[in-house]
Amino acid sequence: MISYVTLGTNDIVKARAYYDALLGSIGAKPVMTLDHGFTYYAIAPDQPGFAITPPYNGAPATAGNGNMTAIAVASRAAVDAFHALALELGGSDEGAPGLRVPEGPDAFYIGYFRDPEGNKLCAVHIGGADAAA
Repeated sequence: MISYVTLGTNDIVKARAYYDALLGSIGAKPVMTLDHGFTYYAIAPDQPGFAITPPYNGAPATAGNGNMTAIAVASRAAVDAFHALALELGGSDEGAPGLRVPEGPDAFYIGYFRDPEGNKLCAVHIGGADAAA
């Protein structure tokens, strides 16, 4: 249903460095970069993507209150690693990785964080416990 998500940035160079490393850790890479700074990341052309850009209207980018982007990863261990990397790269903790609903086939294992510009994101694995957890 979702094709891609876009977050605004006030420093495209820093944002690219952050997301190159963070999204690169799960196999995403920049697949489109436009002159004004728009940078689009994807794992594969048929998968949802993630973009960063300075606002087109020239106004400052701000983090949306109540907005959050969830990034699916392959396991609970991958949630832990992605969350840790997000913080290591300069993000801030918004909720340590853990189970958010009772254990079971539809369990949500999520770690919340903010990027260096305040955008809220999370790494999520949906499903029962995996061997790496």
